Amino acid sequence: MTLPYTLTLVVRREAGVLPPAVIEQARELVSGAPPVILSDGEAVDIPCPPLTAWGPGLEEIRAGFEGQPIDVLLTRTRGRRKGLLVADMDSTIVASETLDELAALAGVGERVAEITRRSMNGEIDFAAALRERVALLRGKPASLLKTTWADTHLTPGARTLVATMRAHNASTALVSGGFTWFTGRVAELCGFDIHHANQLGIDRDRLTGTVAEPILGRAAKLESLRSLAESRGLRMAATLAVGDGANDLDMLREAGLGVAYHARPVVSAAIHNRIDHADLRALLFAQGYRLADFVE
Repeated sequence: MTLPYTLTLVVRREAGVLPPAVIEQARELVSGAPPVILSDGEAVDIPCPPLTAWGPGLEEIRAGFEGQPIDVLLTRTRGRRKGLLVADMDSTIVASETLDELAALAGVGERVAEITRRSMNGEIDFAAALRERVALLRGKPASLLKTTWADTHLTPGARTLVATMRAHNASTALVSGGFTWFTGRVAELCGFDIHHANQLGIDRDRLTGTVAEPILGRAAKLESLRSLAESRGLRMAATLAVGDGANDLDMLREAGLGVAYHARPVVSAAIHNRIDHADLRALLFAQGYRLADFVE
C-alpha cells in the first residue's frame, strides 16, 4: 500500500553527507517505510502516514536536527511532480537583490536596502516601498543597470531546477517584483518559458525615478500563479511556487507546493515547507526526482 505522504531530507552538499543515523531517526519519528535514496548521501524520501496530532509535527522533526544543515520537507505522495513552476527572482533565482545592488552603485544603497528589508519582512506596503526606492534613483545613469547585471549571479541549482522541470513537460515562469530589464536576462540565462515584472522608467540614458503602473506585487504574483495554471489546464495542486519575501506569501500559500527559500523570518514562520540550507535542487528532490533524472 502506498503511504499518503513523503518526508524528504536534503543536506547541504558542501557540508558533507546525510548521516544514516539521521535518516533512521526521521523514519522512526514518522513511523515511515524504508527510505528511498534520491541522491546518495544527499537526499532521501521516507514514505509515511499523515503527521497526526499525537505524533511529532514537522517543526518538531526539524528541531531534532537543529544545528545540522538538513532541510525537511513534507509532501503528498500523489501528484508530487508539478506541471508549473512560478519562481520569484531576487534572493531566489538570483543570489542578490538587484534593486539594492543598483542603488548601491547609485550612491543610495543604505537608504534603499533598509526600505527593502522592511518591505520583504511585510512591515510596509510593497508597492509604496517600490515607488519610494525607485524615486531615489531619479537622474542616475541607466548604464548602472549593465554594471549591476555584470555582478548578478544565478543561485546554485537554478538552471538545473528549470531545465529538469521543462524536460519533464512542466511550464516555468519567473514572476518578480523587480524589473523586466533584469527578468528578461535571467529568464534567458536560466531557461524560463516566460517572465513578468515591473517596468523601470528610463529616458534616453537616465533613470526617471518612476515605475510603470500597475505595480506587480503580492496580489499580482498570486494572480499570475492562478492565470498560468488556468491557461495550462492545471489544478492548483499541480503547481509549485518558490520565493523568499512577504510579497511571495499569497502565491506560496495557494500553490500545491509552496516553498520558502532561505526566506525572511515572516515567510519562514508562515510556510509549511522551506529550504534553509540546501540549494534550489532541493525543489526537485521535494518532487521525488532522483539525481539521475536531473538535467544540467
